[in-house]
Amino acid sequence: MTDFTTPPYLLLERSSVRRVMLQVLAALLPGIAAYVWLIGPIILVQLAIATLAALAGEALMLGVRRQPRGLFLTDGSAIVTAWLIALAFPPMAPWWLIVVGTLFAIVVAKHLYGGLGQNPFNPAMVAFAACIVSFPALMSQWPALGLTLTLTLSEQLQIIAGLASRVDVMSGATPLDALKTALKLGDGELDVPTLLATQEVFGHFAGRGWEWVTSGYLLGGLWLWQRRIIAWHAPLGFIAGLSLLAGVLWLWQPQQFASPLFHLFSGGTLLGAFFIVTDPVSGCTTPKGKLIFGFSAGLLAYTIRVFGGYPDGVAFAVLLLNLCVPLIDMYSQPPIFGLKNEK
Repeated sequence: MTDFTTPPYLLLERSSVRRVMLQVLAALLPGIAAYVWLIGPIILVQLAIATLAALAGEALMLGVRRQPRGLFLTDGSAIVTAWLIALAFPPMAPWWLIVVGTLFAIVVAKHLYGGLGQNPFNPAMVAFAACIVSFPALMSQWPALGLTLTLTLSEQLQIIAGLASRVDVMSGATPLDALKTALKLGDGELDVPTLLATQEVFGHFAGRGWEWVTSGYLLGGLWLWQRRIIAWHAPLGFIAGLSLLAGVLWLWQPQQFASPLFHLFSGGTLLGAFFIVTDPVSGCTTPKGKLIFGFSAGLLAYTIRVFGGYPDGVAFAVLLLNLCVPLIDMYSQPPIFGLKNEK
């Protein structure tokens, strides 16, 4: 049925957004499949909870703003935000934490700024930053790998619903957090090569099992680039910035700093590189600006995760660079043909 209440150009724009968002969701599937293999089917439940919360928040705010619900609810942008939140949060987080984070992203970070295309900050990263500051204990409770696979889906559901104890299952840590904590407790007596070779949590080089999850994100990101859904500038800049700083410190003091390969395949590096810094709304618009944005975010993410108080710094790095987008775009605009350079 033709929608005579919406301008044709807006219908065309939303159709284009929908196609892009569907392809972004498809690109996340390899990482999600590896996540299910590593943790279990509970991540699918968290994705469903986040999706329902995002659509509910979107419908509520569209009603308040008197916007056509059918048109905007089906563009897929809210679902992409929901999936990124569910994948960034601990997989066994309480259901209400996923809901709170998702609603905060949709209501505050998106619609209070005017909706899609108006938000200056990445909504998913706003949700992550707000929740890790407000609920640091819950956001740091990652499952012990291997133990979750011995639990049935019913037992996993009881944990996220708060009906079962979380102590035993939540005894694990991310490889980044485990490395930072071990080095701090070792007080100079432990070194990175020994830790990576002796502790099971680190797997082959970046975390037991997590290498496959991040490889899934890499595969999906490269597919998006091949489809020209994303440009290469921001992902390459992010990876280059993080790798450069990690490589310099690793070559200078390999006993104290992990290799760039470890940092690339652990934490949210590749998820951030291909699905976060490529956000066309909160990121830079010029090719040179995207390179600067990605490179600076990579440098800052490594600095926060290694020297800061949080095990991973992707969210805070992206949000801080979001503040700099107008300035970066201003100084990275290409010269206009026919106008004399003032310099």
